[in-house]
Amino acid sequence: MHIVIMGCGRVGSALARALEKQGHSVAVVDQDPTAFRRLGAGFNGRRVTGVGFDQDTLKEAGIEEAGAFAAVSSGDNSNIIAARVARENFGVENVAARIYDPRRAEVYQRLGIPTVATVRWTADQMLRRLLPSGAEPLWQDPSGAVQLAEVAYAPDWVGHRVGELEEASGARVAFVTRLGEGLLPSPQMVVQEGDLVHVMLRRSDLTAVEAAFAQGPRKEGH
Repeated sequence: MHIVIMGCGRVGSALARALEKQGHSVAVVDQDPTAFRRLGAGFNGRRVTGVGFDQDTLKEAGIEEAGAFAAVSSGDNSNIIAARVARENFGVENVAARIYDPRRAEVYQRLGIPTVATVRWTADQMLRRLLPSGAEPLWQDPSGAVQLAEVAYAPDWVGHRVGELEEASGARVAFVTRLGEGLLPSPQMVVQEGDLVHVMLRRSDLTAVEAAFAQGPRKEGH
C-alpha cells in the first residue's frame, strides 16, 4: 500500500519508518525541509516539501494512488483540513488525524474522521499508572457494555497461572504486556513481576473483577 503522512515530527518520522519497514511505500509531507532529517539516511520514501492540505502538494506525494493518509503535524486545524481533503477530494479510504484538543477530537470523530487525541490518550495512560482501579477503559464496544481494561492485581498473583486469575475473577485475560511487548496468554502462562494484565469484561463486572484481582489467590484450605 502507498501511504502519505503529513508532518515529519517525532510521530510522523517514526510512523514513516515503521510503515516502510513493513513493506509499504511512504511519502512524507512537511513545510520545513530540514524536518526530513528525522527520517534518517535509510528511508527510501518520498520527501515532499509543502503544505499538507494543498492538493498539488498531495498529488506530488502520490495521494491519488494512496490507500491511507495520516495527518500528524503540530496543528489541529491543518490536520483536520488535510484529512478531509484526503477523504473527500481524493477518496482515500483510511484516514486519521492527530488532534491535541480532545473536544475537537470528539466532534470530528462524529463527522467520520478517525482521530487520535494526543493529550487525552496521554492523560488516560497516566491515570492507569497513578490510579489503576477505576481508570477509563482501553476500549469499549459502542454500547459500552463490553470493555477492555487494564486491571491492577495483588503482588501475591506473581508466580501464579493466568488461568487462576481468570477462574478467580470470571473474566477473560485478553493479553499481557511484559517488558513493553504484548503477549497472548495461555491459561498456563505464569504472571511475572511487572506484567500488565489486560482483561476483557462486562462493564457491570468491573468492580467484582478488580476486587478478585486485588484479593490475591486463595490459600489452600480456604
